[in-house]
Amino acid sequence: MATWIPGSASASPAPGGAYGWRAVARAFIREPVAVLGLAMVALYALIALGVDLLPLRDPLAVSAQRLAAPTREFPFGTDALGRDLFSRVLFGARLSMEVATLSVAGATLVGGVLGLAAGYVGGLVDLLVGRVMDVFFAFPAILLALGIVAALGPDPANVIIAIAVVYTPIFARVVRAPVLAIKAHDYVEAARATGARPVRIVVRHIVPNLLSTLIVQISLALSWAVLTEGALSFLGLSAQPPAPSWGVMLNEGRQYLEFATHLAVFPGLAIMIAVLGFNLLGDGLRDALDPQRR
Repeated sequence: MATWIPGSASASPAPGGAYGWRAVARAFIREPVAVLGLAMVALYALIALGVDLLPLRDPLAVSAQRLAAPTREFPFGTDALGRDLFSRVLFGARLSMEVATLSVAGATLVGGVLGLAAGYVGGLVDLLVGRVMDVFFAFPAILLALGIVAALGPDPANVIIAIAVVYTPIFARVVRAPVLAIKAHDYVEAARATGARPVRIVVRHIVPNLLSTLIVQISLALSWAVLTEGALSFLGLSAQPPAPSWGVMLNEGRQYLEFATHLAVFPGLAIMIAVLGFNLLGDGLRDALDPQRR
């Protein structure tokens, strides 16, 4: 991780207000890979939000058809207890989406506020925030999340806290650097000269120019959150059996890989599609929001 250098800017200001969102949309649509990422994320979100409305079997209901291969009746087959794997994979999207969305929202809020305060106020505030963030940067992200969940206990709520804590310093750093550059612009100096309060300057002139940077960072953070939740579930530190969690299903299926590979393949594919979708969407947004690329 890069070291925080108080009072310096390591990135150019976000191009939030420099161009219209219609131009961004046109640039985004011209990227087929970005559109594919958006479609994958939209599918993931629709399944997570509307899974209760789908005509699916109870993901916890057991049957006599244990370790059955994929058929028309069971599109993804069944697990060792005869539960419908197709239903469990779709219901697992809801838990994954909840953890990823809430954790990234928390990290965005806390990290954004800290980054704004450090960048705009500067001085001692910048120094204190920077040193605290450096403490978190000293730990590998996955190990820090693992340690937090191990200390708090295995529960999806604690996973949300862990991911939010890990990503808060990243959002603080991403926000702080553009703020240092934006606050030196003429329109900010003019607003300050007219007697505008700092809160008004931040809300009216600085935050809008950070939106593009935050949007890209949020999409990338969501992919990491989905992957981390799956990893912690696999280790038994998130949702507990028999909950329909992708990581739990991967853990349950690893002992049957030789003769029932579908138990691990389909949950693994679900994680891959969600993570890949967010990454492709983030890359597409980054290119579309960069005026030099258009």
